[in-house]
Amino acid sequence: MTRSIRPDAVLIQAVIAGALSFAHLHDLAAAAGQTGWKAWAYPISVDLLLVAAWRRLRSDGPSRLAWCWFLVALVASLGANVATAGFLDLANPPALLRLGVAGWPALAFLGGTLLAHSPTPAGDRVPVPPAPAAPAPAPDIEPEPTPAAEPSAALTTEETPALPAPAPAAAPAVPVPPALVAHARKVADEHRARTGQEIDPGALRARLGVPPAIADAIATQLA
Repeated sequence: MTRSIRPDAVLIQAVIAGALSFAHLHDLAAAAGQTGWKAWAYPISVDLLLVAAWRRLRSDGPSRLAWCWFLVALVASLGANVATAGFLDLANPPALLRLGVAGWPALAFLGGTLLAHSPTPAGDRVPVPPAPAAPAPAPDIEPEPTPAAEPSAALTTEETPALPAPAPAAAPAVPVPPALVAHARKVADEHRARTGQEIDPGALRARLGVPPAIADAIATQLA
């Protein structure tokens, strides 16, 4: 399956610019006295040096050597384009132009040899700032397990059933002299004979003139 060839504006522009620059270099060399095949060899030499320097920049990185020869070839190409635009009388070229064209082969040979066989030392390279390092990923820190709360003693301890409150102990019997008990019995009999009812502890206490505790003890014994 054949691929269709589509015109590329950049490629067309590059071909036109290269052809014009090539023709200007040829005309300049011819005006400087280089006739025949030598006039055609000059533009090839300039363009090859320009390409060699650019390739060195692309393959080995920026270096002073590659930049130096790239600028030399670029100045030679631009100079030829400007010189053939009417700024110089190509019918009577100046002596400096003849000198530059005559010395170009040696200069191009030196530049091509250095670019092809000279390693780029570390100190000759243009320092390129390093790209910012990506931030280190934060380490995954697992949260420490929270210790389980100890069960409250009130929850773990079984509730003890409440015991019934003890019945209040009976008050100790107050000792009563037998004579006082006999006297109280007489008072009780007399009260019963007169009123027909048993004497109560309050009346007994009033008749005998004793404390309530003794009166209660006597009433208990009389019952």
